[in-house]
Amino acid sequence: MSQIPSFHPLDTSVDPDVIETLIVPRARDLGGFEVRRALPAPRRQMVGPFIFFDQVGPAEFLKGEGFDVRPHPHIGLATVTYLLEGRIHHRDSLGTDSWIAPGAVNLMVAGQGITHSERIDGEARAAGGRMFGLQTWLALPDAMEDGPARFEHAGADRLPVIEEGGVRLRLMLGNAYGAVSPVAAPGELFHADAELAPGAQLPLPDDHEDRGVHVLSGSIEVAGQSFAAGRMMVFRPGDRLSLRAGPGGARIALLGGATMPGPRHIWWNFVASSRDRIEAAKEAWRAGDFTHGRFRLPPGESEHIPLP
Repeated sequence: MSQIPSFHPLDTSVDPDVIETLIVPRARDLGGFEVRRALPAPRRQMVGPFIFFDQVGPAEFLKGEGFDVRPHPHIGLATVTYLLEGRIHHRDSLGTDSWIAPGAVNLMVAGQGITHSERIDGEARAAGGRMFGLQTWLALPDAMEDGPARFEHAGADRLPVIEEGGVRLRLMLGNAYGAVSPVAAPGELFHADAELAPGAQLPLPDDHEDRGVHVLSGSIEVAGQSFAAGRMMVFRPGDRLSLRAGPGGARIALLGGATMPGPRHIWWNFVASSRDRIEAAKEAWRAGDFTHGRFRLPPGESEHIPLP
């Protein structure tokens, strides 16, 4: 989940007339479930504001099994959690105590600092079952880096769904295909989950500068090239392209938005436009004042993850 130390995917140059960068995520086994990280990649730090992209699972937990990500801090980013299968219990230092289920979105804007935990516990842990989802980070615009933290949950019934020509697309964040998500995203972006029937076509949105697609299952074809599950393609700005699902159909995540005006520094769970901000956050977490300091523990939590 969001506290995993960095491990780098591979990226490969493909026909520059079609795809700017092909990213092959590296898989990491976290003891019972696997995570595949596509961003940041060695030659591609961000797609729009998306600076971190993890596919979690698919995994199968036996009864009584799950995971416990203890409280850990964030600055300068917004985390986006979206599940295809399973449930996760979220607590944070704002006092939020919320479960996320398939098709819903959790958006947590860290601003100058927030602490949260993520667990499979209670009845969900007792029952066991499948887990499959995405967690992404959005680098915040400069004006929001030192702003207040906030959390927003949107159930599946609140998110726009577009169904046409064998495509079913749920818009998680931002705007695309004439729809607008009700979730207040930090900046100009889009993030969507799409299911494509065999042979169905989906054009890339042409009103965003940076655009990427990650194949979750099945396969897609772009300009005669086929890409299987576990691949992320980043496309050139301005090109009008359509994706076609392979013979078994496909499920894909789409992401992108306006190119960030400058690079971001990323260390552990911190993202910032300057190294000084990251050093200050390190010191605040190391100080361990979880009652009155910059970082508080979520209500009901007594342990935390130390600095690496």
